[in-house]
Amino acid sequence: QVLSLVVPRQLQRVTQQALHSLFHTRSCLFVVLHVALQAAVFGEYTWEVFVYCWELQFHLLLLLLPYLLLAGNLGCFLLCSRANPGTVTKSNAASLAKVYAYDGVLFQRGLVCPTCTVEKPARSKHCSVCRTCVHRFDHHCVWVNNCIGAGNVGLFLLYLLSLTATAGAVAAVTAAFLIQVLLLSNVMHGTYLDAQGQEQPVEIPLLVQHLFLTFPRIVFMLGFVILLTLVLGGYCSFSLYLALTNQTTNEWCKSRRFGGSPHLPSQPRDRPLVYKNIYSKGIWRNLKEIFNPPTVLERKKE
Repeated sequence: QVLSLVVPRQLQRVTQQALHSLFHTRSCLFVVLHVALQAAVFGEYTWEVFVYCWELQFHLLLLLLPYLLLAGNLGCFLLCSRANPGTVTKSNAASLAKVYAYDGVLFQRGLVCPTCTVEKPARSKHCSVCRTCVHRFDHHCVWVNNCIGAGNVGLFLLYLLSLTATAGAVAAVTAAFLIQVLLLSNVMHGTYLDAQGQEQPVEIPLLVQHLFLTFPRIVFMLGFVILLTLVLGGYCSFSLYLALTNQTTNEWCKSRRFGGSPHLPSQPRDRPLVYKNIYSKGIWRNLKEIFNPPTVLERKKE
């Protein structure tokens, strides 16, 4: 019995250590996985879909569109992963504190990061993975192995948009190829005999089964890319919403669960705290701030 209790505890400890090393330390594992998935998808697209579509005389620009989007995506990925997200140091903490006003709810003046021992500017947060405070902290992205902050949030948004567009383009060309195959084979107008020996028109499940038996890897790739496009599209929409309203993921999460937070010392006990986004300046100015972060001088002019 003692042994049966010790083994699960050791397994739990090993699992916790593995998860901590995976998500709480900087690692290139997800970057390698990201590149491997793209290589697998484009390998299948190149060796089968592109060749078949070329034989079917698809327009060359349509076939090259996924590669063009991939090139842009890789460029955004490299820039985003290598960019300084906005590291807060003892030398720049005082100047960064003047960029954004403290809202008195999520961000308060005078708070010192216990790890970096610097006064935290408004909209900043300490990243336990990078072990530094980041100005206008959004989140730590394991896929680019870097924090997302004021210095690279615009590049991250372009990375997301280009990645979604790349997956969508691959899915569109692949789906167009499979539809063209069905049209040329005339199988859509065929019939089959059911279990009772009755002649029935071919339906969509049978067409999918026919395509899977004929092009199993292409159909599997298409299903994966469609799912990826839907997931990325949802995350892209959320990121665009944050950009248009000048919020960060960190601020959005904190504001959602703020109703359960205790009162802050500066607030009266009988007055409930109400969070209000004071950083939104309209759609166009919010987008401008994403791609051209404000400086101290710009803040003073306002």
